[in-house]
Amino acid sequence: MNREYHRWYSHRLGREMELLVFGHAGAKVLVFPTRDGRFHEYEDLRLVESLRHKIEAGQLQLYCVDSIDWESLYCFWNHPADRIRRHHAFEDYVLNEVLPLMAAKNPHPCTISHGCSLGAFHAVNIAFRHPHLFRKVAAFSGRYDLSLNVEDFRDLFGGHRDDLTYFHTPTQYLPNLGCPDRLAALSSSKFKTMLL
Repeated sequence: MNREYHRWYSHRLGREMELLVFGHAGAKVLVFPTRDGRFHEYEDLRLVESLRHKIEAGQLQLYCVDSIDWESLYCFWNHPADRIRRHHAFEDYVLNEVLPLMAAKNPHPCTISHGCSLGAFHAVNIAFRHPHLFRKVAAFSGRYDLSLNVEDFRDLFGGHRDDLTYFHTPTQYLPNLGCPDRLAALSSSKFKTMLL
């Protein structure tokens, strides 16, 4: 199975970022790790191995990105406005550095956004904010409103609300979505969502 390690300095984030690629062809899967996970989590948990037959058959190609959640959403010593700005910069990195790498390596028309736990939030949020870039979303055990206190999970923004927290909270911005192009992309039969 093809396995590639990539590392480069991201000027958008001001730090080195790493990712792993598995496979040579097929639908491109952008894989976000869980809250405390890293870019190698999917491999460490043997999930890559469980998909080996599809990867080797050229049906799937995984792009496992790193996380900076400890610098953004879970960086509680920092003000919530700064944390959501850092999260927004991470999205900018994915959109303008990772997705172009994926497109350059693989022309397949289907890009899938995927994650579990906080990775599910990332997968859903980026795909719903930019549905023209994705065909499918597979998100498992995610929380899609980080501003709510739910059981053992607290409001990650401590009551702070601004435009960025709103536009990075799918349960808030989706009901009010008025952009015809984005609505058309989301309602397209090509855009499939699986939330568990």
